[in-house]
Amino acid sequence: MTRNVEWFADLGLDDVERVGGKNASLGEMVQHLAKAGVQVPDGFATTAEAYRRFLTEGGLADDINAQLRALDVDDVRELARVGRSIRETIESHPFPEDLEQDIRDSYDRLVEENGEEVSWAVRSSATAEDLPDASFAGQQETFLNIKGIDNVLHAIKLVYASLYNDRAIAYRVHSNFDHEAVALSAGIQRMVRSDVGASGVMFTIDTESGFDDAVFITSSYGLGEAVVQGAVNPDEFYVYKPALRAGRPAILKRGVGSKAIKMVYTDDAGVGRTTEFVDVEEAERPLLSLTDDEVTQLAEYALKIEEHYGRPMDIEWGKDGVDGGLYILQARPETVKSRQAGSTLQRFSLAERGTVAVEGRAIGQKIGAGAVRTLRSVEDMHEFQTGEVLVADMTDPDWEPIMKRASAIVTNRGGRTCHAAIIARELGIPAVVGTGSATSALTDGQEVTVSAAEGDTGFVYEGKLDFSVDETSLDSMPDIPVGIMMNVGTPDQAFEFSRLPNKGIGLARLEFIINRQIGIHPKALLDLEAGGGNLSPELKAEIEALTAAYDSPREFFVKRVAEGVSMLAAAFAPEPVIVRMSDFKSNEYANLVGGTAYEPDEENPMIGYRGASRYLSEDFAECFAMECAALRHVRDEMGLTNVKVMIPFVRTLGEAQGVTDLLAEHGLERGKNDLQVVMMCEIPSNAVNAAEFLEFFDGFSIGSNDMTQLTLGLDRDSSLVADKFDERDPAVKQMLSMAITACLDQGKYVGICGQGPSDHPDLAEWLMEQGIQTMSLNPDTVVETWMRLARKVGTAPAEESEAPAGS
Repeated sequence: MTRNVEWFADLGLDDVERVGGKNASLGEMVQHLAKAGVQVPDGFATTAEAYRRFLTEGGLADDINAQLRALDVDDVRELARVGRSIRETIESHPFPEDLEQDIRDSYDRLVEENGEEVSWAVRSSATAEDLPDASFAGQQETFLNIKGIDNVLHAIKLVYASLYNDRAIAYRVHSNFDHEAVALSAGIQRMVRSDVGASGVMFTIDTESGFDDAVFITSSYGLGEAVVQGAVNPDEFYVYKPALRAGRPAILKRGVGSKAIKMVYTDDAGVGRTTEFVDVEEAERPLLSLTDDEVTQLAEYALKIEEHYGRPMDIEWGKDGVDGGLYILQARPETVKSRQAGSTLQRFSLAERGTVAVEGRAIGQKIGAGAVRTLRSVEDMHEFQTGEVLVADMTDPDWEPIMKRASAIVTNRGGRTCHAAIIARELGIPAVVGTGSATSALTDGQEVTVSAAEGDTGFVYEGKLDFSVDETSLDSMPDIPVGIMMNVGTPDQAFEFSRLPNKGIGLARLEFIINRQIGIHPKALLDLEAGGGNLSPELKAEIEALTAAYDSPREFFVKRVAEGVSMLAAAFAPEPVIVRMSDFKSNEYANLVGGTAYEPDEENPMIGYRGASRYLSEDFAECFAMECAALRHVRDEMGLTNVKVMIPFVRTLGEAQGVTDLLAEHGLERGKNDLQVVMMCEIPSNAVNAAEFLEFFDGFSIGSNDMTQLTLGLDRDSSLVADKFDERDPAVKQMLSMAITACLDQGKYVGICGQGPSDHPDLAEWLMEQGIQTMSLNPDTVVETWMRLARKVGTAPAEESEAPAGS
């Protein structure tokens, strides 16, 4: 006999045809992961066979199929009319008596087990949904905070009707799925009280780069629909899987979202009126919505789920604000990055930059251009033309039929796991979400270029700009007698850059991380830590607002620096990542918030208060101690021992000894826990006394920029003499040769991280001939330089192809 209802605990992945992908997955987790500590609220599901019988009675299915056969889904107005007609018919159609009775009986059992005061989620689950090669997720409706059996029954009918949402009808047609082959199951599940807690989405793979050693978590206050819909800009976290498995601190990144609104319960029991958006209290917005322990627990859940399913997963979760528990609400296969298993890396690059109109979160790592078309409701869809840039407050799932025609998508609201972001990735078009002001800053018909190819931040530029698309084969690179590393200073691009052929990072500039992740002078933070008496009221308030998500100003600095370094180290592990301690010059430090009060006014900052001299000064001692604490956390606590430390601008042998002793005092001792300390060889004295300097360091990384300026006695920023700046000058090459020879003679590391090899391929060839061990290049020159050197030594195949430029 056909069963109308099944309990989650009796279901598993083999039951997709009976209860759809979502409910089968819930059953799988209740059955197999509960004992591993993964909490999933129990419930029951109506079966697909019950749904089909519901449609068959009274000839409803025949009527629906006749309407769909005559429908052209690209006619968005007719699609809307037919879809509405079908949904209204389903909503008014009666349940078979036995089906309704089974639902009532199951509901009574749930109430008996959970209590009358509990409310319910009624979720859709399609038989073709959540399959590894399809993404039906989010097309059908979910109804939250449903109370009472009559409302549950009504919500189930609305779930059934949602199989004929406009977007679902169009998606099936465009994906060549037979309408009649897809059936619906309704899942009835206890609500997690995230309305007074938090909720969000997590992926066991980075959604942008496909980097698979991190869990990506989004979180916001209230019910999770706000995050999924894109109504809110959520907090974001990355968690490093190897550290998590080893029981070490594993959080790579904490990003505070604006979280301006949240979805909560209402007192109205009517289906469709049980939730509402309210403003989040101003004081809560700059705080993180999860603690580190909660982030770690969620990531552990994600790991267990991924390991059980054996593939990257897309998971919805909720934090119950009443009992404090973390619960898994849904889990489905990730269907975008996990299907892009090609051997070619495609990189989009702007040939020029224009005026930035708006900026937000970058989605898709591509570039698109076209005329703006702002949509405010589904009634506007027919106006949209192929190739336009879709601009909206947030995208409506019903817009999916026209989203595939867009050259790019831009929204006011939303984070990287919202509807607009998911659809943009699936369609392979760039998007910039969460701009805050796109609908007011951009006007219909305005030509714009949407760039999601410059890191975490996406930019919408005025005008149509030229861009290129480069393709790199990742199958294998020819052997060359030198390791090609990269100069990477922006952690938000680390995962993507790590896909390029490389031997690690030869230069990670700590000052870039401080500038981007902190933006405040470290002494201003320390003054605030001490009570803020030396800060003006306005400056104190500004810094307090920027650091609100952390327990103290000192913790803000240490954790934020550690986050930036650990992102780089995790992305490139196990290859080495050479982190140069901060090398701001005094005028650059002064540009940080509060900086002018702490920095001297120097005539020539380039040869002034910087590098080792600054670290050893009493005035900077506490600041340097914080930098060391951050690197010690990354290496010793997180276990990322591929991080090496580099000291810049060491003028004398006395400074060399002093700074290495100081590092040891702060827990960064050469040789301890495999730590290597490298000196940046960038002053003529470093090359002249190379052998002596190497007594204090494990090798050199040559900084060709400053070495050239100081050897030739010129300022490359002065237009009067800049034309004489050339790393290939014989005097400069003599310095480089002396440094390389000294390192090779002592069996120590020697590389170069200056601009020279990136700009001058002939210099790269000369360095290879000198026996240099590594060259650290700008990412956009890695493949070209590698292949040129391979051709020089006779190991290169035919030249790499380049995709045609676009605009």
